[in-house]
Amino acid sequence: MVWVILLGRILFGAIFVGSAFGGHFAQNKETAQYAEMRGIPNASVMVYLTGIWIGLAGFGVILGIWTDLAALMIVVWTLGSAFLVHHFWTDEGMMETIEMTNFMKNLSLAGAGLILFVVFAWAGDAIGLQMVGPAFDISNL
Repeated sequence: MVWVILLGRILFGAIFVGSAFGGHFAQNKETAQYAEMRGIPNASVMVYLTGIWIGLAGFGVILGIWTDLAALMIVVWTLGSAFLVHHFWTDEGMMETIEMTNFMKNLSLAGAGLILFVVFAWAGDAIGLQMVGPAFDISNL
């Protein structure tokens, strides 16, 4: 089972590492233009900062470095991105549909991140295949 959890961590974390390096860094100008169009101030700087944030979080999940904390970082980013960038209720037509899809995707990723947080903070080192154990201990809750 530990290998299934590791595979799940790799698959889950890969989307954030890919987004950080593929979009936030490699296509910073285009991503910043999109973020600015969606109302994000200082978009170029924010795109780099959020790229660092999600890159660290994605690698944390994949490598098992404070996986619970990395999962919470993902929750913060996905919820922030959902409401600050993918606010579909301000759009019309095809743009509304595209943004609603991205909004719902981010909500589902936030939900998965919350589950990951609880599993790792509750089970701790018992899960195995982690470089660094959890940052939180909720096993007594």
